[in-house]
Order: sequence, then structure tokens, then C-alpha cells
Amino acid sequence: MPEGPELHLASLFVNEACRELVFGGRVEKSSVSRNPEVPFESSAYSISATARGKELRLTLSPLPGAQPPQEPLALVFRFGMSGSFQLAPSDALPPHAHLRFYTVSPGPGLALCFVDIRRFGRWDLGGEWQQGRGPCVLLEYEQFRENVLRNLADKAFDQPICEALLDQRFFNGIGNYLRAEILHRLRIPPFEKARTVLEALQQRRPSPELTLSQKIKAKLQNPDLLELCHSVPKEVVQLGGKGYGPEGGEEDFTTFRAWLRCYGVSGMSSLRDRHGRTIWFQGDPGPLVPKGSKSRKKKSKETQPGREDRKEDPPPPSKAPSRARKARRDLPKQPAAQELERTSLQQDHRAPRIPKKGKRRGRAATSGRRRPQKTKTDTPSLEPERTSAS
Repeated sequence: MPEGPELHLASLFVNEACRELVFGGRVEKSSVSRNPEVPFESSAYSISATARGKELRLTLSPLPGAQPPQEPLALVFRFGMSGSFQLAPSDALPPHAHLRFYTVSPGPGLALCFVDIRRFGRWDLGGEWQQGRGPCVLLEYEQFRENVLRNLADKAFDQPICEALLDQRFFNGIGNYLRAEILHRLRIPPFEKARTVLEALQQRRPSPELTLSQKIKAKLQNPDLLELCHSVPKEVVQLGGKGYGPEGGEEDFTTFRAWLRCYGVSGMSSLRDRHGRTIWFQGDPGPLVPKGSKSRKKKSKETQPGREDRKEDPPPPSKAPSRARKARRDLPKQPAAQELERTSLQQDHRAPRIPKKGKRRGRAATSGRRRPQKTKTDTPSLEPERTSAS
């Protein structure tokens, strides 16, 4: 799910990609989208973007002399589970492009597209940030810190710290992978009470005897949780692309995956919080674990990999057949009976062998249909992580 860094990267991409472009005509919405129509049409306009937390504002500004004369129009986007912006040729739009802004000549026809495969993304007219969201952890750090420490009496901080970190009233821009990485770096149990963790920060005051450079050095060497809520997202932004625009690709994802220390990493444990979201951690989960929850550990083929091992993780499997599959394909076909037996044993090596029809030991052969033998099936894995529109 796109979090604060991804929204910020998307705004950088839009501004860079659209800087020299002139757009024109009406804004086009896909027929399957349930979002509102965008009542904007101009002979020439520019597009710019700004991000704040988990929201992005897109501004359509008519150029001088454009017809009809009108004021700029702003839209605020929330990306849901899979939203992003892409720039594509107007005659080769990407799948799931639910909102399109077309360029005008000179130059080849292009379209800036809001692409959203799962359609949880939203856009609203008017340009106002969603009411109730707190200051951005990336761009409004001082206001963000003050907002959290001033409101520790709020019942949101009665909850485990892993759940409080997803409350956008206080942590606007923090999502599932960021909360895991932040808590892991400080070795804070995810199900420790949020107020217990944060109250100590109210008393934290640098010594007045320290110089400014010494205070900065102390913060960098021993950051607290709220400082990491600001610096960890900045690290993700500094990684670059993340797949926004035609330049993005597997290289961006590989770099991001190598950066992760906890989220989805082999050797780490996971639990579901009260809202069904998976939290990754290492060690003690804390005293507020939901009743009945069972910790799952991500298995590794060898020992728990270090940071360097994760950098060498292979990319996702390609569609091209592997050498093993190709070798199997070139082997002569086996009789159907042998193939069936081999497949069933692969599925469950404990499956009992069913004897052929006919005489069995100590028992005469019977005719007619036999009752199918019941076999135990493996317990299904936990359901996928529940979606969220935050």
C-alpha cells in the first residue's frame, strides 16, 4: 500500500514529467470508476502536484489566453492499495487508467494517468486536505511532533503502539511497512501500550550546556520514535523511483527490498493486530497482543540472512520457463497412471496408497462402487492482509 514516501515520490514524478508539457481538452474518467467526474476543460493548461502525508494534490492551471477563461482546479488523491501516476502515449494507455489528462501539440500525444488496479483509490474536487488528518511526518515534522505529544491523553494512545502508528490523525504518512521498520530499529515491542512508549519523550530535553552541533549529533546517534517517523520515510524518498513513471522497474523494487530490515524479512515474526493488519517484529511482541493470536515466523532456507544477504535476493520469477521446467518438458511422457501417482504423492507425501481392485489379503474382492477414502487436507494458510483505505 502506498505510504507517505510513495505519495511524495509521486508528486516529484508529476512535477518533473509535466514541467515542459501543455495539456488541453477535457479530463477523461474511466466508465468503471466510482469516483466523481472532473468538470474541467481548457484549451491549454499545466499540471503540478504537492503531497502531504498519504494525500496528493493535483492542480490544473489554465495558461494565459486559454479558453474558456476559468480558475485553476485542484484535486486531492488518496492512493488506496495500488494507486500511482504514469505518463504514457495517448494511443497506448496503461490498463486500469481511471483518470486521464491529455497533452496537446506540438509533440507526440501523451496522457498523465492515475492508474489503480484495485480501485481503492479516491479523488475529491476542491483541493482541501482531508479533515482530521494530522501534520505530515515528512514535511511538517515540528507540527507533527507537537500534535502527538500534546494529545497523549487521547484514547488512541491506550492502544498498542503498532496500532497507534496507523492513526492518520497523529501519524499522517505512516503505514504498515514504516511502522515495522521504525519499531524494529528501536527494539520496541509492537504491542506495548502507545502512551507508555511516548510519555517518556515529553521529558526528553537536551542539556542546555550542549552546543548546537552537539545537540544535532546526539539526535542523529540516538533518535527517538517520533524522530524516526520523520527520518525513516526520508530514507525511502532518497532511494528514488519506486516504479513511478516509465523509468521505474524491478531495479527500484530490488533497492527498496534491500533497504528493509524487518518488514517481510526472513527470520522475523508476524502477528495480526485487532484490525487485521500484519505487523512484523523480532523478539517479544509486548503485553497487549490480541487474545488467540499466534506468532508466525518467516522461514529461511538457511540461517537468518544478514543485510548483505537480503541485497542478493533474486527477483520475482519471470514468465520464461526455467531450466528445470524445460528439462521436464523435454522428457518422454509417462503413462497416465504413473503420472497421476507421482502428482498425488507430491501433493501429500503422507497420503495412503490405495490398493487396486481385486483380491486383498484375508478379504474377498467386492464389486460395485467403493466409498472414496477420506484424506486429511493441510490447514489453509492465513488469509491475505485485509485492505484499508487509509
